[in-house]
Amino acid sequence: MKGSKVHDHETDVPASELWAIYGTLLPAKILPELLPHVLTKVELISGDGGVGTILKLIFPPGIPGLQSYTEKFIKVDNENYIKEAEVIEGDILKLGFLYYMVRFEIISKGPNSSVIRSTIEYEVDDAHQELEAMVSMAALAATAEKFSEHAKENKAPQATS
Repeated sequence: MKGSKVHDHETDVPASELWAIYGTLLPAKILPELLPHVLTKVELISGDGGVGTILKLIFPPGIPGLQSYTEKFIKVDNENYIKEAEVIEGDILKLGFLYYMVRFEIISKGPNSSVIRSTIEYEVDDAHQELEAMVSMAALAATAEKFSEHAKENKAPQATS
């Protein structure tokens, strides 16, 4: 059984400023600081943030059956602001997911506004249909909100005339 879930977060941050976060390895550094209850640590296994980069995500205690997993960037589109990461090993697959992929799209809505679209695509075998209930957008929604705030707080001051 295949499925997908999507969350859109509208923000008053330009798409290029959000991509300066999402399109890099910066999330691996700042996400555990901004949302420690979502992610404890991210280890860079290999790569520079482009296609083929491999990260290990380590989760805080308390999420049944989920301690860590490893993901690989399968798409990093710097023109259209799209990044896709597929889980290649770890607890998500051990639980019974056959496929689990997260996509981030930064969609420009004007010079000073955009939408962060977070998508999870997954596949479970028919014997594990209950896993569909585990696919939650809450962490990605919280991430979008925190990254929007981070972009605003760390924006370079504009020159005044």
